[in-house]
Formats: sequence, C-alpha cells, structure tokens
Amino acid sequence: MSDHPGTDLKHDPTAGIAELADRCVMCGLCLPHCPTYALDASEAESPRGRIRLARALAEDPPRIDTGLRLHLDSCLGCLQCERVCPSQVQYGEILVRTRALIGPAPNRPTWLLGVLKRPLPATLLLAAARALHLRTWLPSLLRTALPKRTTALQVALAWLGPRPRARARPPEPRSEGRRHVALFPGCIASIEDAAALQAAQDLLQAAGFSVQRLAATCCGALDLHDGATAQATRAANRLQAACRNLPADTPVLTATPGCLGTLRRQLPHLRIEDATGYLARHGTRLQFRALGERVAVHLPCTSRNVSRDSQDVLALLRLVPGLSVLEVPESPGCCGAAGSHALQFPAQARRLRAQVLRHVADLAADRLLSSNIGCRLHLSAGNRSLPTEHPLTLLARQLEPRSAP
Repeated sequence: MSDHPGTDLKHDPTAGIAELADRCVMCGLCLPHCPTYALDASEAESPRGRIRLARALAEDPPRIDTGLRLHLDSCLGCLQCERVCPSQVQYGEILVRTRALIGPAPNRPTWLLGVLKRPLPATLLLAAARALHLRTWLPSLLRTALPKRTTALQVALAWLGPRPRARARPPEPRSEGRRHVALFPGCIASIEDAAALQAAQDLLQAAGFSVQRLAATCCGALDLHDGATAQATRAANRLQAACRNLPADTPVLTATPGCLGTLRRQLPHLRIEDATGYLARHGTRLQFRALGERVAVHLPCTSRNVSRDSQDVLALLRLVPGLSVLEVPESPGCCGAAGSHALQFPAQARRLRAQVLRHVADLAADRLLSSNIGCRLHLSAGNRSLPTEHPLTLLARQLEPRSAP
C-alpha cells in the first residue's frame, strides 16, 4: 500500500486494485455495519458490491459510466467495514485508488471546496456570510432561482451559525524540560474550530507539554477521498514542506479526526495522533472543575475506525466530576457528513443525520459533543436548539487552574 498519493496514484491509479480486491472473500459480514447498505439494502451500495465494481473498472476502465460510478461516489468512506472485516481487506485503500482512477464526481462542488480549503479566503467568505446573515435568506432564494446548481451552497449555508470564540493565547515558549508536540490546525478547521485548537493547546500545556502550532494548511483529505489526485498531491507537498523540520520523535496532533488518516498517509515518517485521545493517555496531571450536565458524545467514524481511541475520549470526559457522559449509539455508523459527502449527496446525508439525532434526542442531553468539525456542523444544522461543541472546548473550560504548570 502506498503511503503517498502523489506517487503511484498519479501515474497508475489502477495499481494494486485487483490484488487488494481479491482479498475480499465476499462473506457479507460487513453488510450490517455499512450505513449506505442499511438505508436501502442494495448490494451495489455495500462494501462487497463496491469492491466488485472497483475490480471491474480497474480491469476495464472504459466501462466507467454515470450509473456504475454513482455507487462508488456515494460511499461515505467511514471504514466501518474495514474495522470488522475478518480478512482484513483494506477497503479504504481500494476506495482511494478507484476514485483516483475514475476522477471526482460530476456534482463535486470544486469551487466551494477550493475556497474552504484555503484559510484566508475561507475566513473572508465566512465573515461576510455571517455579517450579511446569508443563512436566513439566501437558501430560499437559491432554491427558487437555481435549485439544481446551488445544492452544495445551500447545504454549506445551513451549516453557518455563531462561531465559538477562541481565547487568543500564544503557545508558551519551548522548554527543554518539557515534552514537545506539534499541533496541526488544518484548513477550514483552523477557522471554524479555532476554539477547539486553542483548547487543545491549553490542555496540552497544562498537561506539561510544549506546543508548536504548525501553519494552517489543507492535509488533502477532501481531494484524496474524492479522487482529485492532482490537488491531493499539491496538498501533500505543502504539508510535507510545513513539517520538514519536525524531529521524527515529535508527535503531530490534530483536533480534527477527519484529517488523521490522510496525515498518516502523507507523513509516514511522523507519529500522527488525535489530540483528544493523546490527552486521555498522557494528561494524567489534568484536574477539572465539577459540571452537573448530561452530554451526548458523538464519536466520529475516524475515532472508531482510524484512531480507534473512542473509549479513551469517553474516559477523558469522565474525569470531569458530576458530568454524565452518554455515548451516542454507533448505528447507523456515520452521521452523513463524511468530508464532502453531505455537499454531494444531501438527501442521503440528511437521512443518516436524522437517525443519529433521534439517538441524541433519546439521551435527553444538555449538549452534544463531537470532535470532527464536519460532523459537528452537519449535526448542528439538523438541531439548532441543542448546544454543540468539541469535547476539548468543554474540557478546557472546566480545567482547574492549579493543574497548570
């Protein structure tokens, strides 16, 4: 399996697809865990059905047409199937390689994603959208004037809400006596998740770490998962340049689990971890003030299936005295956000979100916590009445001052 999307994916997207696909014995044990199969019980919307399609297209690329590729495009890439596969099929790698072969979906909102992946233009665009209250009036206008061409923009506008304010505090100077970590801000997460990034920095410093903030840039996940190979390669090159001088023993942490798998792929020589899980394992000196609330914790697909540290995240939250930590049930396995999936397949994304929000409602929680920015924006758009935030933001707010060094 390649560690860099700009090598074999660019020059030979079909490389290894057939070999990877042949590891699947078609046992069907993945079917109960696939969110898209659960919606319609269609074999073509299942992991093994998509593996068959991938193998056929790799052997005969001219067979690619709209009908065949739709089932591959609609895959969430949640990797539920990979986690439960007894044959250890690398489904995520099959999906990445096959999408590199067929290219981005025809309905991919390239211009919108292009803006959101660049922190400065995204900052200006989002500030203007909030100042003009676009979410309140523009979607209805777009549905009337350009209903088909502006679907992705309508979905993106529905995600807009008040942005949590981050306390502007620079990292403490690096100290030789402290362990050193690097914090990756991401692209859109560096803006919309600024409060979570600041919270991660505060908690890490309180736990005894020296924190280095890396430059805000796109890891390439959106492009890699959508088959936009050239763009993913450029993102990989920028990311590698930003991390070139990092010592190999410096952990690179992300507060956005959705970036985790791609960061590991693009930076195989570095140790990449989710910031929340890392704090759960290394933040033993942290102490928190009591909080008498019920929180529903939504665990993103990447927490369950990539970092696989979901229990660590729950354990960290349970360090807050008086906090009732309620895990949102795993079914349907994905909330529907899935990178750009909600922008390209909004009807399917809404169906999956509705199932998750029903589970959340059953928990009767005071707030909803989710560590992935895409999941949080998507879920919040479906229930504006429930406060929604990153787990790290809550933890930093409850942090006892005496635990700081």
